[in-house]
Amino acid sequence: MIGMKERTDTTLEQHLDELAAFEPGEFPVVSLYLNTRPDQHGRDNFDSFVRKEFAARARSYAPDSPERASFEHDAERIKAYLREDLRPSANGVAVFACAGAGHYFKALQLDAPIPRHRLHVGALPHLYPLARLIDQHPRYVALLADTNSARLFVFDLGRAVGGTEVSGVKLSRPTRDGWSQMRYQRHANNLHLLHAKEVVEVLGRVVREEGADHVVLAGDEVIIPLLREQLPARLKEKVVDVLRLDIRTPEHEVLKATMESLREHNTQTDAEKVRRLLDEYRAGGLAVVGARDTLSALYQGQADELLLDASAREIRLNGEEFDGAAAKVHGVPAQLFAGGAEPHLVAADLIVAHARQTGARVTFVEDAALLADVGGVGALLRYKL
Repeated sequence: MIGMKERTDTTLEQHLDELAAFEPGEFPVVSLYLNTRPDQHGRDNFDSFVRKEFAARARSYAPDSPERASFEHDAERIKAYLREDLRPSANGVAVFACAGAGHYFKALQLDAPIPRHRLHVGALPHLYPLARLIDQHPRYVALLADTNSARLFVFDLGRAVGGTEVSGVKLSRPTRDGWSQMRYQRHANNLHLLHAKEVVEVLGRVVREEGADHVVLAGDEVIIPLLREQLPARLKEKVVDVLRLDIRTPEHEVLKATMESLREHNTQTDAEKVRRLLDEYRAGGLAVVGARDTLSALYQGQADELLLDASAREIRLNGEEFDGAAAKVHGVPAQLFAGGAEPHLVAADLIVAHARQTGARVTFVEDAALLADVGGVGALLRYKL
């Protein structure tokens, strides 16, 4: 048995749901995302960003104002946290704080990398980078097998969080007699089949207990066909790729190879989902596009799955810019646009927050061109009004 590690997906999902329920108020909410991986010299490179950005944002508030006091309190608390509590092994950190809202403070240290530093100050937590990170690093199972053994890894957010091993029966060497050789081969085939059945049984249990949505298979030319024959339909539909990896492949190489497979799979499924969205929308079916109609569908609980431009830059209000004036028509709080908040980021955060609140899935589409002509966002609907 591979040692079980701390589970993080449920906890991170719960954090995201809590942040999505945050009610906007009068005080600024600080959302800080940092890439904390050391540079080529082994040093952290986020200190100067934090220092400069916090100083610049503080000057945007009137001296001695309650808003500035809240912001400066948050800035000092975040700096102390980064100085005293940040794990050296963390590849990224996301911190959310609002001293004026009951000294709210949440810090998430991550093994999955955050691409770049980002400081966002607004009326709500900046959720879309965190939601995108979860979408890019789903919980999945990687199975490496040969005819005698198997290793199962559970990967989540850029690290192994669990797994197990399966060992089969080793065969003794056959005699030189031809009939013995034939009997040996039949016996070997039976043992290989039994081993494949046992591995598939363990795979099914791990997938079920871990709540994994995807499976990547890897092995040699003998075991893979046997495994695929034994897979029940519920597992077959979760298999995204089959790789040729040796049973002794190190964990970090397994992670790298299987993550690449997942990325290629997501690229294909993104295109398929966008085609379905556009087909439904053109036919007047169960789909809407653009920020305005997508938000309306979310408010009414119609949305089943959101397709969102991963960069958020293409988000438009059904062909118009998503700005404060346009958003007010649809009940978006005016304070969300205070302080020069970027409209496309406001829209992205609102969409993610309401999706989490209503149980709608969010898929981040990495190819911006796929949604560019329909306002950067759309939704497949559960029903029409």
